[in-house]
Amino acid sequence: MEPSSTEAGTPGPGLDGAHVPGLAEALPWLRLARHILVFTGAGISTESGIPDFRGPNGVWKTTDPQRYTIQSYVSDQSVRVERWRARLEGRFSDAQPNAAHLAVTRLQRAGLAPVVVTQNIDGLHQKAGTVNVIELHGTSSEAMCLDCARRMPMEVALDRVREGDEDPHCELCGGLLKTATISFGQPLVAADMDRGIDEARRCDVCLTVGSTLSVWPAAAVPVEAARHGARLVIVNEGVTDLDGMANLILSGRAGMVMTELVAAILAGGTQGRIQGPRW
Repeated sequence: MEPSSTEAGTPGPGLDGAHVPGLAEALPWLRLARHILVFTGAGISTESGIPDFRGPNGVWKTTDPQRYTIQSYVSDQSVRVERWRARLEGRFSDAQPNAAHLAVTRLQRAGLAPVVVTQNIDGLHQKAGTVNVIELHGTSSEAMCLDCARRMPMEVALDRVREGDEDPHCELCGGLLKTATISFGQPLVAADMDRGIDEARRCDVCLTVGSTLSVWPAAAVPVEAARHGARLVIVNEGVTDLDGMANLILSGRAGMVMTELVAAILAGGTQGRIQGPRW
C-alpha cells in the first residue's frame, strides 16, 4: 500500500496531536526519538475481533485460567482435547490487522521502530507487514512437541485432528503436541526474553500499546527501558501497572490513538534526529 501524503510526512488535519489529550505537549521530544521500542499486548488486537484477557470483556471473565496452565495441559487429556477442538474451530484465525497494527508498521518503515516486542500470539503484526517481531509468548501459527521440541506448521497438526486424532502426539518421539505458545506455568524462551531486554536497553522511547503491563516477566521489558533512561509512553484504554513510571499516558482505543500518534510523529520529519543505535 502506498503511503498517503499525510503518512509520508506532509502535515494534515490533526497532525499536531490535538485530538489525543496530552500528545501535543509531548510531540517535541517524541519527534526527536531515534530508536523507539514498540511493546504490545492483547489490547492492540481487540479491534481485530480478538478479545483481550483482563479487560471488562476479557477471556478470564468467562474462562477458568487454571484450564490454561501447562500442568493442566500435560496431566489432563480432556483439557488437551478441548484446546485442540477450539484451535480447529479457529474463531480468530481469519482476523486481520487493524489501524493500530498498520500504524506500528508505518513507524517501523520510517526507520524509527526497528524491533517490535509483543505478548501476542496472533501474528497480526506480521500480517500488517511488520518485521523483526519478538513473540515473547510464542505463536499460534505453529505446533511443537513438548518433549523433543520439534516444530511444525499448525495446519499439519490440525489435519490430524480433522482426521479424528483428538489428542495428537509427536510422530518422532511420542511426546505431547501443543501450540507453540507459552501457557501459564511454562517458562518463556530465554533467547526471546534476552533479545527483548537488549532492545529495551538500546531504545530512547518505549511505546507500549494495549497491555496492562501486569504479566511478568514480559513486563520487565518496558521496566528495563525506563531504568536505562528511555521515556515510557503508554497507550491503553484502562490503567496499567506501570502508569506511575510513564512519561506520557494516552488513553483510548489503540487504533485511533496510534493512527494519530504515528502520523503526528512522522509529520515532524527526521530533522534533528540523531540516527543510529543508542548504546
